[in-house]
Amino acid sequence: MNGKWWRSLRSFPPLVWIILIGSFFSRGTYFMVWPFLAILLFEKFHLGAAEIGLILSASAVGAAVLGFFTGALSDRYGRRNMLLLGCIVSIFSFALLAVTQTLSGFICAMTLCAIGRAVWEPPASALIGDLIDDQASRELALQFRYFLINVGAALGPIVGVWAGLSAQQSTFGLTSLSYLFLALAFVWGFARTESGRLASKQRDAGVSLGNTLSVLRRDQVFLVVIIANILTLFIYAHMDSSLVQYLTRAEAPGLVELISSMIFVNASTIVLLQFPIMKLMGPLAINTRIVIGLGILSISQIWYALNPVDWFWGWLGATFILSLAEAILFPTMSIQIDRLAPSHLRGTYFGASSFYAIGWSMAPLIGGVIIQWWSGPALYGLLVALCGVVFVLYRLTEYLSRPEWPEPEGTVVADRVANAS
Repeated sequence: MNGKWWRSLRSFPPLVWIILIGSFFSRGTYFMVWPFLAILLFEKFHLGAAEIGLILSASAVGAAVLGFFTGALSDRYGRRNMLLLGCIVSIFSFALLAVTQTLSGFICAMTLCAIGRAVWEPPASALIGDLIDDQASRELALQFRYFLINVGAALGPIVGVWAGLSAQQSTFGLTSLSYLFLALAFVWGFARTESGRLASKQRDAGVSLGNTLSVLRRDQVFLVVIIANILTLFIYAHMDSSLVQYLTRAEAPGLVELISSMIFVNASTIVLLQFPIMKLMGPLAINTRIVIGLGILSISQIWYALNPVDWFWGWLGATFILSLAEAILFPTMSIQIDRLAPSHLRGTYFGASSFYAIGWSMAPLIGGVIIQWWSGPALYGLLVALCGVVFVLYRLTEYLSRPEWPEPEGTVVADRVANAS
């Protein structure tokens, strides 16, 4: 990072730093165990790949839809209330996941985990936009948040393995504790800082579900972007779920070490290369960045399809290529939504982007079925073809127009929030 970036980081208001640091700790404790959940379900309940995939998918589908409502509700009732609700749900869900010993308990806890994340993610991203008026600084904050999430993802498995916690469900208690501290930090930030007090007042009583659906129905570019990014998340998500099942059922040597190493390669690549890549990509248009990322993503899927099961370093190499694509695509997606969203509907747009999770949530089910009935290479061949579909969708957005959204009356509070920060 250069000096200008550091000055921008130092100027972030306290609530933005609470979001950034909270994202780091919650995601770090989350990744101590969550990637090993498929192994826990396989060993504890002797479930098949399709059954595990169904459980992982079902727990997230409802949460993806809920995220849409959450974003709109945060526009109507304020970011503070939805952020605190999301933290409370996460506290109880991860605590339950740490202690439950029944399959029904696992399913309930995993569903609540997905709901908690869906409730707090859209308002958190929207709040960054509320508090930072300058576009370059706002985009830096979104990139830096993704950077810290991946630092947590890199350190989580390492700390877990070092402390003997990986693949131990009791570790989820640490995630629950991290959300408790995050909730307390939000209470302090909204009550004790000037920008927080103003942000807690920001809401638009005119926002309703009907209005929101009407808005999104008219914005054809945004709808196509949502569909394209759902497919992109579907392609990427097989690393977290289907790949683990594929390697488990193929009896890959050193399975836990291999999965931990892939997680480390993925997260450390983001940590080391995200900002250099984004600086290199800075002059390019958003769609151009995404097309480049899709090309790299397709290469990683081809490598996964062709890699021998017992070639340890081959899996790490394919994961590195996938991580380069992720470093381009995921921060760019957040910037893309921020640029598309009118200021008074920022929560609605980020909430609608929660539909991306449909792709993420369907990956375990579809991947598990294909692996169980056909093979891992067949799955990754399908994903290569889907990369081509996403490319076509993004080219289509260049020929669609967008409506002009008039700013509603009474948006003075948003300007005061930005000035207070």
